[in-house]
Amino acid sequence: MIAISLPAPRRSWETLSFASTLYLCPVLELLMAHVPSEWEVEVRLGLQEALVNAAKHGNKLDPSKTISVQFSMTDGLYSWVILDQGTGFTPQPDCCGDESETLIPPEDWERGRGLCILHQVFDQVHWNRRGTELHLCKYKKR
Repeated sequence: MIAISLPAPRRSWETLSFASTLYLCPVLELLMAHVPSEWEVEVRLGLQEALVNAAKHGNKLDPSKTISVQFSMTDGLYSWVILDQGTGFTPQPDCCGDESETLIPPEDWERGRGLCILHQVFDQVHWNRRGTELHLCKYKKR
């Protein structure tokens, strides 16, 4: 089930909550409704990675746990805050560095891919101290 909180007067944030799942198509459709068409592919990929991480790694796909997304699109600033009910994690500050000369074992190839995508798609990527709340921002250049 998906719950949506419509904005109150003078409030620019909307909230969307749903049970942990990897079936994210309806959620992504709602989150993409007002995203500029030139960003559509990359922002969809970035949000999908963030939501998959919240469901799979944060909530361990436990359907009794929810993921909440707050989103705002005002004055050329597009923001998303994704919260899960997991135990959190500590992201590596250098997760997307160019370490092409370092050989990564095949079992770790997928590890960190989503975090790297987030840093490539969004202008700001920030987690709270517990690692359960992700803030993403993208600026529309004038």
